[in-house]
Amino acid sequence: MTLTTTTHLNFRGTARQALDFYRSVFGGEVTLATYGQFGLPEGAPGFDKIVFGQLDGPVRLMAYDIPGQDDPDPAATAGATTREHGTTVTDRTFFQSLRASSLDEAQESWDRLAEGATVVEPLAASAWSAGFGMLTDRFGVTWVVDVAA
Repeated sequence: MTLTTTTHLNFRGTARQALDFYRSVFGGEVTLATYGQFGLPEGAPGFDKIVFGQLDGPVRLMAYDIPGQDDPDPAATAGATTREHGTTVTDRTFFQSLRASSLDEAQESWDRLAEGATVVEPLAASAWSAGFGMLTDRFGVTWVVDVAA
């Protein structure tokens, strides 16, 4: 038996924009299906929102728009993550980890993810990695970026 896992991100009306952004960062192909395509009557709230979305490429992510929720403020879904006195303080239930094989590879993804993001901890050498950083992107997803030891 072969098992795989894919992060499924939940958005409040911005799944399409988020998946397009992640495609611009990582490459790959986005597949989208709307609530309207699955039977929601035309003109109904959420008709054009995403019920199933997927980025398939070097990074694989799934996403959808939470029914009845339409708040583009990432904090509405994401909560907050900060660094205080050398520790990470968060009310998030998870971080998305992105591990690169080299610092150059990590830096390239970091630079793209950082557009419109809040940097929690800058990408820099650490005691355990040639590069480690944390940011919350413009869609409220907190990414831990590092270089494999």
